[in-house]
Amino acid sequence: MRKAPWLLLLWLCLLAACSQKREATSEDKILKQNVLMNAPPLQEAESAGAPQAIVSEEVSQDSPAQTITATAAPAATRKLIYHAEVRVKVDDLDQANARMDSLTRTYGAYVSDASETRQDGERQHQMKIRVVPSRFQAMLGSLNGLGTLVTKTLSTDDVTAEHADVSARLGTKRALEQRYIALLGQAKKVSDILEIEEKLAQVRGDIESTEGRLKTLNDQVAYSTITLNYFQEITLNAPDAPVISFSSRLVQSFYDGWELLTGLVLALVTAWPLLLGGALGVWGLRAWRQRRRQRAAASV
Repeated sequence: MRKAPWLLLLWLCLLAACSQKREATSEDKILKQNVLMNAPPLQEAESAGAPQAIVSEEVSQDSPAQTITATAAPAATRKLIYHAEVRVKVDDLDQANARMDSLTRTYGAYVSDASETRQDGERQHQMKIRVVPSRFQAMLGSLNGLGTLVTKTLSTDDVTAEHADVSARLGTKRALEQRYIALLGQAKKVSDILEIEEKLAQVRGDIESTEGRLKTLNDQVAYSTITLNYFQEITLNAPDAPVISFSSRLVQSFYDGWELLTGLVLALVTAWPLLLGGALGVWGLRAWRQRRRQRAAASV
């Protein structure tokens, strides 16, 4: 009977300890939930290897004011245009053509322009290859296997700002087009209708031009360009000197002599003013000398 109060006291202590443990566990769960609900700082997320785009989405859910800092132009959204110009010397142009057909199929590329010429002792093939940027470097490396690399030029154009500007202008033009359409439906006067239609036609022309430029930029960004020129040197054989017989040489000599005679006669005919002037000069000189002699004889 004396042990009953002690047992009751021990039982009450156990109940208090369990309740405190449950409260602590519930507080830990609440704390963990709050920690999970809050997005990690940008620096910690980057150091942990989290993609920048995912971090920006988490921040925008809980703290919109931090969205501008988190979404500051990730590298994946940049608009880059890659160009390459490659010139290769090959041993066999036909084998190089077959090799290029295989490479374009392997890398999922396509040829937008191709030409083949033969001049100045070489046969060359030029083509413009379009390939996705993720396979651009790999395909460039494969071109070295065609033959001896002569030149390779790489360039990159960053059109991110231009793409954003063209997209913004396109959105503005489309919004303006809708406003003009709404005004056209409300116009009552013929003069107002004609004026609005003129403005609407001008805006639609600007929209088509802007859409064309945006389409060109998207195409250049989506497919990189490789201008490839490979050539094969061709050995030119000099023609053998023809063998000329004696009779042929005799006829040729007679013909050359006739050409010389006719040329001399034509030259004399062409120079008749000089010949006439020279003859008159000689006649005048002889007449002057003769008169001089006659005067000298008369004075004696």
